[in-house]
Amino acid sequence: MAGEILVLGVGNVLMADDGIGVHVIRRLAAEHVPDGVRMVDGGTLGLDLLPMVADARALIVVDAVDMQEAPGTVRVLRGAELHSALGGHISPHQVGLGDLLAVGRLTGGLPDQLALVGIQPGVVEVGLELTAACAGAIPHAVAAVRTELDRLTAAMTVA
Repeated sequence: MAGEILVLGVGNVLMADDGIGVHVIRRLAAEHVPDGVRMVDGGTLGLDLLPMVADARALIVVDAVDMQEAPGTVRVLRGAELHSALGGHISPHQVGLGDLLAVGRLTGGLPDQLALVGIQPGVVEVGLELTAACAGAIPHAVAAVRTELDRLTAAMTVA
């Protein structure tokens, strides 16, 4: 539905901590999802997600991001900080995320309200399990997404 807040979890669950965004979105989707919010497991779809992003009123992306922090660190990035964080790719899917946001920006299909909930991975190699640090970060990332949703909802009701 157009005008929803899109919460997009991306990552490759076959590459250990790289899949953290998908794990977070699955946890969020299993809980109560507020009206007007759409939770999507974007996996490694990259540019195929553009129509969904273009239809969104606001976008929150959840992903593994190399922020040069301790594994499991959760940070919310916006604006220039978000775009520069995607410059240091940690896996092939991140090229897709960076491209998705760039194409969205160039075509006017990127929502004005955009945030990235980044989680510092510890291990990005073939493996189905998250490291203890990233598994322990899931509740913090869920809380960060909920805080962003509250912020966006408040901003949209004022506008």
